[in-house]
Amino acid sequence: MRNVISLIVTISRFATGAAFFVLMGAVLIQVLGRSVFHNSPVWTEELTRFALLYLAAFGAGLSLRSGDLVNVDIVAESLPGAWPRRLRFLGAVATALLCAMLVLPAWKFTSIGVMQTSPALGWRMDLIHASTLVLIVSLLIFASARALSMLFGLSDGLPHNRLEEEHR
Repeated sequence: MRNVISLIVTISRFATGAAFFVLMGAVLIQVLGRSVFHNSPVWTEELTRFALLYLAAFGAGLSLRSGDLVNVDIVAESLPGAWPRRLRFLGAVATALLCAMLVLPAWKFTSIGVMQTSPALGWRMDLIHASTLVLIVSLLIFASARALSMLFGLSDGLPHNRLEEEHR
């Protein structure tokens, strides 16, 4: 399971970086077009939005894994005994269940895009709408991995970065 998660982390990091690189390139073209050439291509607006969608989609699971998503752990972690661990487990299971329930609707939303194209780039919108599916599946994988590792006693459910910091 660790090898599979490690592969998914590597792919997610690469895809997040690629989306960020595309975002930076599109914004650079916009800025240069507006300030230097006084003519910014229209397609850069769309490409910026699409790159931002994929940046969020691939980064969401990584953020869950590292603890960088918004969390109300100040309350949970101040509770006595095993309650913080129980609440981390409950949170991981609830996130995984919610994502599992949203996979089919996200697939339907993605498939609707086959009939549409983006106005400036002319790209099929199912390729863009797939970012929603990627985000949900990414969260599902990382939340499930956290819940399973807690269930089998391999982890206490603390975010991955916090665990690394504690072992130093």
